[in-house]
Amino acid sequence: MTSASGTFLLSFLMLVTGVCIPIMAAWNSRLGSELGSPWAAAFILFVLGSIVCGIAMIFLGLPKHDWFSATPLYYAGGLVVSLYILGITWTAPRIGVANAVFFVLLGQIASAALIDQFGAFGALKSSLTTTRIIGIAFMLVGTFLARRIA
Repeated sequence: MTSASGTFLLSFLMLVTGVCIPIMAAWNSRLGSELGSPWAAAFILFVLGSIVCGIAMIFLGLPKHDWFSATPLYYAGGLVVSLYILGITWTAPRIGVANAVFFVLLGQIASAALIDQFGAFGALKSSLTTTRIIGIAFMLVGTFLARRIA
């Protein structure tokens, strides 16, 4: 169980991460426009991200176990994040960063609720209570109200 201060710190970290998502979307969509290729922009993003992760592993320590011993499905996370990066890099210049992020948020809310409900992929199981469903519904309504029609 995480302490209240630990939960606050983790929540704050995710809030900061959430702020970074639309910034990344704006920068990468502009890079894609300037380069004339969302694919090139996504590739550059992944190269730079890989370098940062590599440096972090050097300083924080490499995993001590066999890198290829995990469940094969979980390696597909790289494919999923590639779809996200390519999708938002291609879509944001066409419908706006806010709209692109709002629709990503809708997908995240729905899929996260289902993953938590069923404890899919080994996730912490958290039932969809009435209160939680109402909260998710408010988030969904808020997302639709906040989006700009292009």
